[in-house]
Amino acid sequence: MHQPADGGTAPPPVLRATVPELVDRAAALARPGTRRLLGVTGAPGAGKSTLAAALLAGLGDRAALVGMDGFHYAGAELRRLGRSDRKGAPDTFDVDGYAALLTRLRTPGDAPVYAPVFDRGLEEPIGSAVPVHPTTPLVLTEGNYLLLDEHGWSAVRGRLDEVWYLDVPPGVREQRLLRRRLSSGHPAGPAADWVRTVDGPNGATVEGFRSRADLVVQLDVPEAPAAG
Repeated sequence: MHQPADGGTAPPPVLRATVPELVDRAAALARPGTRRLLGVTGAPGAGKSTLAAALLAGLGDRAALVGMDGFHYAGAELRRLGRSDRKGAPDTFDVDGYAALLTRLRTPGDAPVYAPVFDRGLEEPIGSAVPVHPTTPLVLTEGNYLLLDEHGWSAVRGRLDEVWYLDVPPGVREQRLLRRRLSSGHPAGPAADWVRTVDGPNGATVEGFRSRADLVVQLDVPEAPAAG
């Protein structure tokens, strides 16, 4: 975790960078013969999955991607717990299972470790879907709650070598989240309500812990050339 020289807590540095520059930064962690874990976090709609996928594409076989969302409780369990109406909140994940997997990933053995994924088409997690091979030097993991210290999430931060917080203006995030709900077939009214009543509070929770990040990233996206 980023700390000032006097040992106190200081705001993490802010870096405005392009995707290729971030790939280069991640590549510095991907040293053969070692195993490092890099987390990418931020509020809902910040573009964590997109950035993590871009890092993975740039790093190739030097990295593997293990998403936090693979540890969503299944729909049946959310209904049993009475939490279906706020799926995605901090207490709707198997955080103990996620932390245990991160522990296994920190110390690779002789065989691959398999991680789950979250299928957005099914809206359900699928187990043992992503192999992480022993020789892979960098494991990327992304999700909303990597920096939290509530609901058991404090176990996650200490298992990550670095955490980058992806900083995006709230208005941009809300537009992305609304488009995501609409593209999944949700009617406009309920989609907007979900963004306001579920994603909004979750985002506020995530933003409250950004000071625990090692780096705050503001993505520099090149402008498209003007039509000629």
